[in-house]
Amino acid sequence: MDQDPHCTVERELLEAVNRITTFSTTAPPDEEQNQPKAEISGQVSKENPENSDLQDSNTSLSPNSSMTTKELQEYWRNEKSQCKQVKLLFEIPSTRIVEHHLSKYVMYKIIILQTGSFDGNKSVIERRYSDFEKLHRSLLEDFSEEMEDVTFPKKALTGNFTEEIINERKLAFKDYLRLLYSMKYIRRSKKFIDFLTKPELQEAYGCLRGGQYTKALEILLEVIGLQERLTRGNPVSIVPTLCAIVVCHKDLENPASAFEYGEKALSRLRVHNSHRYYIPLLEAMITLAYELGKDFLTLQEKLEEWKAKKDPIRVFSLKELAVREYVQ
Repeated sequence: MDQDPHCTVERELLEAVNRITTFSTTAPPDEEQNQPKAEISGQVSKENPENSDLQDSNTSLSPNSSMTTKELQEYWRNEKSQCKQVKLLFEIPSTRIVEHHLSKYVMYKIIILQTGSFDGNKSVIERRYSDFEKLHRSLLEDFSEEMEDVTFPKKALTGNFTEEIINERKLAFKDYLRLLYSMKYIRRSKKFIDFLTKPELQEAYGCLRGGQYTKALEILLEVIGLQERLTRGNPVSIVPTLCAIVVCHKDLENPASAFEYGEKALSRLRVHNSHRYYIPLLEAMITLAYELGKDFLTLQEKLEEWKAKKDPIRVFSLKELAVREYVQ
């Protein structure tokens, strides 16, 4: 059974909360403290280190940070929830044949369910044979040992569109996804997560750049639930999607909904204030809070505090950052 490293973080964070709650004074600034550190075992060696979001998620949490006791307790509760491992099931109930100009291929409908949940927690995506094939080749580059006994359905020279072949592949791809998900390093890998989410995100960001905010929002809200379940060990990685939802709600003049998702994103960045989305998100939240008549002074103080510590650099707006995502 996998041992989720966040369970260790939970215990350390609880001790930190208890120390702050019990004592009214903090340790001297120059006194070094043990810093709880959340890391995905083996991920650094298995994953491409240039993924900044994965690196951000491994940033240490210092008990001497500027977080208040309430914020630490909230952060601990969030981390505690990560210890509850989510299990996903993959079903391929149907297919459809697509004929486009000179090409013809089969789209496999994949339903992703969380164990013990109702239909409200399911995600539905479509992938074709070539998508699975590309994933398989890509995973072999990083996980050759883990993939040693994983079989992949070969492409037939003829009969690819017969009912018999399609049904065989439906079962084969279902077992294939189940097997990949059963391996910890693979299910947490960016390549596996991208296979399940990237096409939809690319479409959503394309709509956002084209000013189709309603369509973009619809897709983003569909994919965010799946992203959350796939990246529970790395909650910071979904911040760009949450911020894109904020941008859509703002442009659709839904400030209350924008503020709600902004708070979700900000909660994931409390100990990651060097993240590229942190300052643009703070600035957007200050504007939204002022518009909604909410407390914006606390957010303003955090912004000024950050600016006092950092050298002046050009910071993009939240919308400018969002439209740059998935630009080829």
